[in-house]
Amino acid sequence: MNVAIVGLGLIGGSLAKTFSAHGHRVYGMDKNPQTMEQALQDGAVADVLDDVRMAHCDLVLICLYPQKTVDYILEKQQVFAGDTVVLDVCGVKEFVCREIEPVAAERGFTFVGAHPMAGRELSGYRASMDNLFHHASMILTPSANTDSNIINKLVNLFYSLEFRKVVVATPQRHDEIIAITSQLAHIVSNCYVKSPTAQDFGGFSAGSFKDLTRVAKLNEEMWTDLFSKNRPNLLRELDIFLENLQRYRDALAQEDDTELCALLRQGREIKEALRP
Repeated sequence: MNVAIVGLGLIGGSLAKTFSAHGHRVYGMDKNPQTMEQALQDGAVADVLDDVRMAHCDLVLICLYPQKTVDYILEKQQVFAGDTVVLDVCGVKEFVCREIEPVAAERGFTFVGAHPMAGRELSGYRASMDNLFHHASMILTPSANTDSNIINKLVNLFYSLEFRKVVVATPQRHDEIIAITSQLAHIVSNCYVKSPTAQDFGGFSAGSFKDLTRVAKLNEEMWTDLFSKNRPNLLRELDIFLENLQRYRDALAQEDDTELCALLRQGREIKEALRP
């Protein structure tokens, strides 16, 4: 399969390495010449992507921020051939799908929203890995009009790349859930490290501090774009979180150890009941 990848950061670079490792021919593009040179040297990409090569690719993966993803597809809409499948892999789906699906229908190419559920606290091509998606989930958000044969081929493709699970959902459902499983977690972690006490923790931390602070080291430009494009869902989850957090504070302030214990027990029981 000929695969085009636009944007060779952590996700795009890892996808390039993964597809290449599984025998696909990958053409890549990145605005950073040094990244492009390194990807060629690594064998992550076979050659530099241009419009001619893109028109002959079976699959095009856009690995950019949400707004830049939309801008790029709109710019290149005439390049995609009718049998080309275009996927974006950014972390919000409703915004991108809403903007691109009508364009794809008009131009005759297939567009499917996608989101590989894997990442690191590092960013950029240098952090990319050929096994980043090993046993990860891939979420696909096709439109109601997407050919089921194409969806089945994509599902089988990502399983062949050693993804553990491929989930098909609506863009709306994706954004609702991602607000709690990813976006809120990044906000909480980023906020948590702002305590002055956290600046001098040497010798006092175990695994919990490391776990909770891991994703505080984020790409603020990318996450601002992701948060803003999922504002209503993220606001809802923030309100729920703040309401629950206030209950813990009230119990402590009122010296109500019975209520505090009940809150902790409830959280433990919910965690134990969560499906993996």
